[in-house]
Amino acid sequence: MRPRRPFLLLSTRPEDEAAAAEFLSFRAKMGLEADGLVQFRLESRPLERLDLAEFSGILLGGSPFNSSEPVKAPLQQRVEADLARLMDEVLDRDYPLFGACYGVGTVGTAIGAVIDGTYSEKPRVIEVRVTGQDPLLDGLPERFHTMVGHKEAITVLPDVAEVLITGEDCPTQMFRVQENIYATQFHPELAPAEFEQRLRIYANAGYYEPGELGAIIAGTRGVDLTVDDALLRNFALRYVR
Repeated sequence: MRPRRPFLLLSTRPEDEAAAAEFLSFRAKMGLEADGLVQFRLESRPLERLDLAEFSGILLGGSPFNSSEPVKAPLQQRVEADLARLMDEVLDRDYPLFGACYGVGTVGTAIGAVIDGTYSEKPRVIEVRVTGQDPLLDGLPERFHTMVGHKEAITVLPDVAEVLITGEDCPTQMFRVQENIYATQFHPELAPAEFEQRLRIYANAGYYEPGELGAIIAGTRGVDLTVDDALLRNFALRYVR
């Protein structure tokens, strides 16, 4: 797929390897040609005001940052201020946005959700259940497997949002705000190889204990982890311009 107006991926990962892999993962799952997705690395430079008419939609990737951290470094404060300004416009225009993992914190903060460590999940494969109806859910079965790994999650979701997918240990796995703004707690952009790569990059970031990596990787084997590909593909097909 080669849109006239590319999608924009906003990344906040300072590790070059992780940022590059994230870009390739999103592009592949969305079915986009090389020029169909452009990446802006927020941790590298401030985000100036965007002309949203130049893009088909926005993707927000994962992050080592946590929205609920009580003490934040200056870089994180600047990134979050940039995203907050952008979210004001996204919400005002109901502009197409899909956020994965860190997107829950960013969109959730913008709408006044309670975000904390109550429903954190160690990296692993989980089963989730579709509870809502939405064009992005087309082609998905009621239950499917996907990959998670997060230190914070939504504890209270305001009425302005609707839960679309839930999980046993984390109730808000996907939600929609208005008609065109989405966030997932899980990672639909990842395949098992990319999941393992990311786990190794963040081996010392406190997501899992040193001896757990082998078991986490083993948990991805023999499980169909391609079902959630439909979410990003549907997002691309729905909003491509």
